[in-house]
Amino acid sequence: MKFGTKAIHAGVEPDPSTGAIMTPIYQTSTYVQESPSKHKGYAYARGANPTRNALQKSIAALENGKFGLCFSSGMGATDAVIKLLSPGDEVITSNDLYGGSYRMFKKVFEKFGIKFHFIDLTNSENIHPYLNKNTKLMWLETPSNPLMRIIDIQACTMIAKKNKVIVAVDNTFASPYLQNPLDLGADIVMHSVTKYLGGHSDVVMGALVVNDEKLYQELAFITNSCGAVPGPQDSFLVLRGIKTLHLRMERHCFNGKKIAEYLRHHFKIANVYWPGFEDHPNHAIAKKQMRDFGGMLSFTLKDDRLEQAIKLMESVELFSLAESLGGVESLINHPASMTHASIPKEERLKNGLTDTLIRLSVGVEDVEDLIADLDQALAAL
Repeated sequence: MKFGTKAIHAGVEPDPSTGAIMTPIYQTSTYVQESPSKHKGYAYARGANPTRNALQKSIAALENGKFGLCFSSGMGATDAVIKLLSPGDEVITSNDLYGGSYRMFKKVFEKFGIKFHFIDLTNSENIHPYLNKNTKLMWLETPSNPLMRIIDIQACTMIAKKNKVIVAVDNTFASPYLQNPLDLGADIVMHSVTKYLGGHSDVVMGALVVNDEKLYQELAFITNSCGAVPGPQDSFLVLRGIKTLHLRMERHCFNGKKIAEYLRHHFKIANVYWPGFEDHPNHAIAKKQMRDFGGMLSFTLKDDRLEQAIKLMESVELFSLAESLGGVESLINHPASMTHASIPKEERLKNGLTDTLIRLSVGVEDVEDLIADLDQALAAL
């Protein structure tokens, strides 16, 4: 079954009682049982809800996985993965990743005795010096947030498997339309469903997808025990959003390419970070493991002063200055003060995330209007 067909049909069946083509919103906290000895499968909505179950099946199918779990946020999903670990365990992760992940790893889990190594994973050979008997997890994010760095998932998973290390991939920027990490050897795929899967900036949610049943049962136990689950209304909204994922992603990719090329040729722009450029670091890997290059990009100005970057962000009209990404509307973001503010400045600068870097989440508007908006904002500098 091709992706567009899966997006519309996977996990969704007509309601058996009414024939409704859309999965009903089962807005209930508990379920009536016939008898303590006759359990229907649903008992309490933290453990399971039919609307959420349909969504979990849908997301799992999109990632070519067997089991899906949904959470109240992307960080809730990430939290569940780290809770697989024990004090003394070590994690290898990237030195360019979402600020919220960095904050959770450093400020929450390090104090429980879990050690995190933040390294350059654009070369998988850099992994070897950090592997030891305590290494239990590799956390990858590709393309990375916000510098669009590309990590070779297959190369990393080959190293991990030889050392019995679990590999989790944050696939938020790519979405399952562009990339399927399980097919490349990963054990866990994480999504901030808030972004491309939901697609309309009206839901906060996370998801995990796995193939291994034992791993699924461990994560399901954590989910039920710790309770970071989404409600049925949000689950319904994401089920609806997924039905147009393939259509939206086609336009995100088309618009992203046009805007990346426009910015690269503008005389006031210094650098554009977009994996579709042939000279982008690891472009060949991106081309191999992705179907297209997405609608996320970052750039810097030749006049590399913070006040100029701020003026640009204040001058746009169609691009909204806001956190998040992946919605139908275009967003402009200042990572240093917004999405990555929790990373110490010296760490940010060391890894190339400057105070003047600007990130775009290119939406699905008419691209000519988006380019005109950037053009007038750049003209004001």
